[in-house]
Amino acid sequence: MARRCEVSGKGPLVGNNVSHANNKTKRRQLPNLRSVKVTLEDGTTKKMKIAASELRTMKKKAAQAAVAS
Repeated sequence: MARRCEVSGKGPLVGNNVSHANNKTKRRQLPNLRSVKVTLEDGTTKKMKIAASELRTMKKKAAQAAVAS
């Protein structure tokens, strides 16, 4: 399974490790994925891999919706 957020589509980034001698080697920066159970609109639950930043955004929007109603 790919290391990709199922909501936002965030995936690995590619860059360089740079040593003190300025040697450069390739590296991958992986997203901070969390496995969570999400309740869908029809009442079913689904296990998804979601980035931690997206999870924070979802919680924030849920809190704002609760305050507004």
